Amino acid sequence: MNAQTQSLTMAGPAGLIELAIDQPDGTPRGTAVIAHPHPLHGGTLTNKVVQTLARACVLAGWTAVRFNFRGVGASEGAHDGGRGELDDLLAVVAAQAPEGPLCLAGFSFGAFVTSHAAVGLHSSRDIQQLVLVGTAASRFTVAPVPEELHARTLVVHGEQDDTVPLSSVMDWARPQVLPVLVVPGGGHFFHGQLPMLRELVLRHLRA
Repeated sequence: MNAQTQSLTMAGPAGLIELAIDQPDGTPRGTAVIAHPHPLHGGTLTNKVVQTLARACVLAGWTAVRFNFRGVGASEGAHDGGRGELDDLLAVVAAQAPEGPLCLAGFSFGAFVTSHAAVGLHSSRDIQQLVLVGTAASRFTVAPVPEELHARTLVVHGEQDDTVPLSSVMDWARPQVLPVLVVPGGGHFFHGQLPMLRELVLRHLRA
């Protein structure tokens, strides 16, 4: 993302996991772990939406940790349909953010995996912020957000998303009475609207 981005690998459940870490100015508020879109459709930690999420987290004072799921980039292993990818995310949290405040963020497939991580971690960790963008509710079984995290959760979706229809996200959110922030005219990758996305996420993280 910038010249100060730290690139490294760590041991994961399927072999090495590739990481990119960005630090804020001053003492971090905590650690944000950010999950990328579908590995079989070109999703990586360098995805522009993922980088936008990382930038917002850094500007809000969080250490931003992006990682490649198994089988992507320098991460070892093979795609596992979400099950192994959840294990990857939890391993990154355990290694890079073993304690302290936690922010979880994900885009598309990454939002689906992040939803399940939030369910698994919320009883034992201080999840201060949850950010789900382009949540792949039409393609995967996205976990409901734990009720106590609703006020700390931002769900953003593009009005004209043709990869994940807005209606599918509304169908997921409606039973939870979970608000969805809709970007007018926005597509799945928020082309031309990434600065707006960054500001929306930043506003939520600073609230």
